[in-house]
Amino acid sequence: MSRCGDIYENRVTGEYAIVLRGSDDRGGGPGIAHLTARPGAAVVGEHFHPFMIEKFTVLEGTLDTRIAGRTMALKAGESVLVEPGVVHDWWNSSKTDEAYVLVEVDAAPGAAHIDPNRFEMLIGMLFGLANDGKVDRKGRPGLLQGAVIASEFADVIVFTNPPPAVQKIALGILAPLGRRLGYRAIDPRYVKPHGHVTPPAEILAAAGLSG
Repeated sequence: MSRCGDIYENRVTGEYAIVLRGSDDRGGGPGIAHLTARPGAAVVGEHFHPFMIEKFTVLEGTLDTRIAGRTMALKAGESVLVEPGVVHDWWNSSKTDEAYVLVEVDAAPGAAHIDPNRFEMLIGMLFGLANDGKVDRKGRPGLLQGAVIASEFADVIVFTNPPPAVQKIALGILAPLGRRLGYRAIDPRYVKPHGHVTPPAEILAAAGLSG
């Protein structure tokens, strides 16, 4: 689905990611992207990954994070590893400066049944809907579209609002209704890169990859 140099951009949330190791060339290692978090950028909402590990390494600027209830401002050279099931959130509170971050995603040990490439598919859906004007100002899809996506990708991500117990009941009602009304969790128009560039050699080196 993606290779080194492919781009995913969310024009609503302010996220711009260049794939450094994608679903088509990742081999046995984690998927890696170079994320530019523009001023005021924020991930779509606080969440956790049931079976996946996510690592953030700041290369330049500051990435604000909240992990397991602890708020931290990660500076250049600092990293944080988010284990499966750990609630986390991130944003760039600067009004002027971008944050440049390496993001690595992989299946957790013992979770061989999980396809980590589905994370990329989820990103494609959320970013595609945003760029198509089908989300709110925070990048969240409408109720039925969101329910269909949350149900399909429950192995990849679980948002904390509303609480998961409430979500389970709600999704059991809303997701089937959304599907009957034509909402899709996986839309071929969205689950593909938005462009391609040649990543700078220094970024590849920072990720431990060769040009």
